[in-house]
Amino acid sequence: MIGDLTRRLTEAAEKMMKGEVKATMPFDPFAIARATNEFAMGLAMRPADLMRVQVEAAKQWGDFWIGALANQAGEKPRDRRFSAPEWQDDAYYRSLRDAYLLASQQLREVVSLGGDEGNGQAMVRFLLDQYLNAVSPSNHAATNPDVVKRIKETGGANLVQGFAHFLEDVSSGKGIVQRRTDPDAFEKGKTIAATPGEVVFENELFQLIQYTPATEKVATEPLLYVPPLVNRYYMIDLVPRQSLVKWLVDEGRTVFVVSWVNPGPELKAKGVEDYVLDGVVRAIEVARERTGVAPDLFAFCLGGTLVAIALAWLAAKGRGKEAHSATLIGSLVDFADMRDWSAFVHEGHLAALEDHLEGQGYIDSVELQRLFAAMRANDLIWSSVVQHYLLDKPAPHSDLLYWFEDGARIPTAFLKSYNRDLLLNNRLRDPAGFEVRGTAIDLADITAPMLVIALKDDHVSAWEAVYRGARDIGADFILGGSGHNAGVINPPAANKHGYWTNADQPGAAVDWLSSATRYEGSWWPHWTQWLTAKGGGKQVAARTIADGIEPAPGRYATMA
Repeated sequence: MIGDLTRRLTEAAEKMMKGEVKATMPFDPFAIARATNEFAMGLAMRPADLMRVQVEAAKQWGDFWIGALANQAGEKPRDRRFSAPEWQDDAYYRSLRDAYLLASQQLREVVSLGGDEGNGQAMVRFLLDQYLNAVSPSNHAATNPDVVKRIKETGGANLVQGFAHFLEDVSSGKGIVQRRTDPDAFEKGKTIAATPGEVVFENELFQLIQYTPATEKVATEPLLYVPPLVNRYYMIDLVPRQSLVKWLVDEGRTVFVVSWVNPGPELKAKGVEDYVLDGVVRAIEVARERTGVAPDLFAFCLGGTLVAIALAWLAAKGRGKEAHSATLIGSLVDFADMRDWSAFVHEGHLAALEDHLEGQGYIDSVELQRLFAAMRANDLIWSSVVQHYLLDKPAPHSDLLYWFEDGARIPTAFLKSYNRDLLLNNRLRDPAGFEVRGTAIDLADITAPMLVIALKDDHVSAWEAVYRGARDIGADFILGGSGHNAGVINPPAANKHGYWTNADQPGAAVDWLSSATRYEGSWWPHWTQWLTAKGGGKQVAARTIADGIEPAPGRYATMA
């Protein structure tokens, strides 16, 4: 054991000394500096507000110390970082926790004084959150009761092994925390992404998978799924008990799925319009050719944005009836309200990113994962730091985290257009504001019935912003429980999360929720009932597959 540990430490150190770990800078540090400077100057111009905050903070700290010295235990916070019983029952750990949470609250209140809600304040808020997440007492050996117990159990060996894990991760060139889940826990096509099916079409951008029917009769309208580009399609085909694809097939649906290629530099010039026309529209055409029926589309996140653009383009070309309906899940069509993500939608950051991408022709999946992980740092970074580096515990067998780690690249041209035309300039909001190969599109021209599903705790697409987009395009609306990814993977058998419906659509999202009806369990059955109502409930004989190119999940889902 000692010899193996020494070897691992030596190899990692040698890689670092040789400079094999290279840093990149796909952002503008000067934009960050300007934002923090403007924030400080803005505070200096509001002395009365600062004095009010300081007086209130002094009162809060006085109340804190009175409670701490009296050994008073308040209500346990809903924060998974502090789930160990010692955080509530032991006065030392409880005081550490409560002091940290109080200081965090006060610092966030100071940031809220910084002025408007532009991307400058979003940058300051993002930096503060990264700092507060990092300094949490749960992340440090001496102030985490679970780690203290582990040190006693192992005689400190957990910290030595954890340091070896740290050096190995850093020397990989991918940064820290590369083991959120066990990379060998699943095998695509066998234990995950394993619903039987065949690749029935492919071009340079995508393969189209058609799944083997499980019932004698199926709904007349086939379903066509369009995923985002940043990860592989199989978030909807995890292990069988969590697989939306399997559930739909078992419910008597013909299911097609787009599996995007993992692009290299040869696809550098492929932009949003290419993915819309040669991707989404071509998949619609193939699904119609194979079934003779216009498909019901459903899509997630960025995939939903692409579907909305594709439907508007079809409408502009007089081909609107080629799609029977569309369901957009956690997708934005109006990017005016991006919450914390607006920190990255800044001219300086976009220019720096474009320079960064120019040489390699794509943004790497590791860089994308870092960004998404930073937005959920406690769940996707610091919890793994504790488990892997401090506790020296094996990574969990999580199908969802396995999928998250299996990222894909995005071509330079696509990211440039998406960032500038959609995120920065929000051109989909305006009639004829966005063009697809010379054809101006307007989302208001879409005639296919649409359903928009938002997730209440979504950190990527805030549900209020998704709701506003649904109203703008005249779509029906459902609010699901949980977050951006976990809220989608909600099999009825699990009976989790719940969902809300409301036939009325008032102007404000908060008003919609206040009068909405909450239901227990999964939104999946409610969605398929909506599909059945739109299609009339007709059925045809199950569609067998006799001309498959290769078995699902196909080469594109497994390529590096």
